[in-house]
Amino acid sequence: MKKIIAAAVFSLLGVAAQAAELSGSVGATSQGGMTARVGIGFDWDKSWLESSTGRLTGYWDAGYTYWEAGDASGGAHSLSFAPVFVYEFGSGNVKPFVEAGIGVAVFSGTSAGDQDFGSAFNFEDRIGAGLKIGETQKVGIRAIHYSNAGIKQPNDGIESYSLFYSHQI
Repeated sequence: MKKIIAAAVFSLLGVAAQAAELSGSVGATSQGGMTARVGIGFDWDKSWLESSTGRLTGYWDAGYTYWEAGDASGGAHSLSFAPVFVYEFGSGNVKPFVEAGIGVAVFSGTSAGDQDFGSAFNFEDRIGAGLKIGETQKVGIRAIHYSNAGIKQPNDGIESYSLFYSHQI
C-alpha cells in the first residue's frame, strides 16, 4: 500500500511540475508597509469564450506572503489559495490580460501592521493586469484585498498593491 501511495504522490508531483507556474511579487500595503509574495499556479487547461478578441481561462493559485509590520510588532505571514479567472486579449506572442479571483487566506495572527482582522482566517479578493510573453512568462500589477467579510469584529482588512513576475516551469 505504501508503494502505491508513493507512486501516486510522485506521479502527481510530475504532472504538477510540468504545468506549474512559479511567481514572485513585491509591493506595498495600503498602510505603507512592504509585502513580498511567492506563489505557485496550476493552469486549468481550459478555454471559454474564444474569439478573435481573446479567450477566458484560469488557474489555481497558492501563495505565501510576508507582511512587513509597523513599529508595534514583528512581521506577519499568510498562506492563501484562490481560483483566478484570466481574460487574454489577442493571439500574438505578447498578449495583454486581466485577472480576477476570490479565495481564502490564513494569517499567522489576527493583525498585519496596524490592521486588526479580528480572525486569522480571511478572504482574498484580487484584480490584476499585465502582459503574457510567449507561453511561459507574465509580468503585471495586482491589487489584493484581505478581510474576514464581517465574520468577526473588528474587520479592518488590508490591501497589497504589487508588481509581479511569473514563469511556467
